[in-house]
Amino acid sequence: MTPAAAPAPGVLNLTRELETVVAHIVRSVEELSHIDPGRVLLCVSSTRSGGVGGMYAKIHPLRFPGGMRSSEHRRGRHTYVSTMPTVVHRDAEILYVIYFLLPRFFDLPLREKLVTIFHELYHISPAFDGDIRRFPGRNFAHGSSTRRYNAHMARLVDAYLAAHDTPSLLSFMEGTMAELRTRHRVLVGRRLPVPRIRTERR
Repeated sequence: MTPAAAPAPGVLNLTRELETVVAHIVRSVEELSHIDPGRVLLCVSSTRSGGVGGMYAKIHPLRFPGGMRSSEHRRGRHTYVSTMPTVVHRDAEILYVIYFLLPRFFDLPLREKLVTIFHELYHISPAFDGDIRRFPGRNFAHGSSTRRYNAHMARLVDAYLAAHDTPSLLSFMEGTMAELRTRHRVLVGRRLPVPRIRTERR
């Protein structure tokens, strides 16, 4: 992938704006300071329905547990090796891809948009090794309670908003997707097919 050209007047680049917000968040929030935003690729993906029901964003880690690129497992009498794909952007190898689902994500209120961004960023391993943050127990992605996970994200967002008065930084997230379309001549964003794990039998 190559850097996008500068946007024309009236064109809003959604992923570029989100990159600016994410870079500011990881500089400002201690619990997310381990993240290198240059190795996290932000993309948009369309959903069939609007409204605020369903998933708003999703993260795809590009390493297995422990930061391993490949993982070996047995199935019956055979051994299989699964290998993560390589994604390179702006000369950096990407460790995580985050998709924001449109229009659902932009139909959320501003604070809930930020909670969604924090939710996905918090999934990134503190080791920043391409794996997700893993909690003890069966629900390793969110810990013992998804509700507590989300409540913690809300507290982080409230602290972030209280400490950083940056209305211009967040102004593009004000309003719904339909309202964005009335304010801007064209909306663009980075799209990328979901990276697929390659599995081979030994």
